[in-house]
Amino acid sequence: MLLLAFSATSAAQNAPLPEWDKLTPQQREALIAPVRDRWNDAPPPQRERMLQHGQRWQSMTPEQRELARRGRHRFENMTPAQREQARVLFAQMRSMTPEQREALRERWGKMTPEQRQEWLKANAAPGDPAKRP
Repeated sequence: MLLLAFSATSAAQNAPLPEWDKLTPQQREALIAPVRDRWNDAPPPQRERMLQHGQRWQSMTPEQRELARRGRHRFENMTPAQREQARVLFAQMRSMTPEQREALRERWGKMTPEQRQEWLKANAAPGDPAKRP
């Protein structure tokens, strides 16, 4: 009996989930409620960013979405120091041409840890934790 119950649960977990239109109202509410709460708790500038992110996500190809998921996963697994380093690098690279980005990647790969710390301090935004001694 226990084996039968386990196999039924396992089969339900492996069954493909339905399209949005086939979800029950309770299932939809369970998915939407956390986003609604975050939206309601957010100040207007954060709401604007949330909307822009959602619109950008909708315009991405499946491949771009997968790259974004992998990048987020990689970022979530970084230490706080690694995250700060990534933020500073990303902020700098955002305004660079592809050629400049590639040059920075090559230069970064040849830097010692001390040189990287100095670069981060020199390129962090004012008030940024990376600017601290």
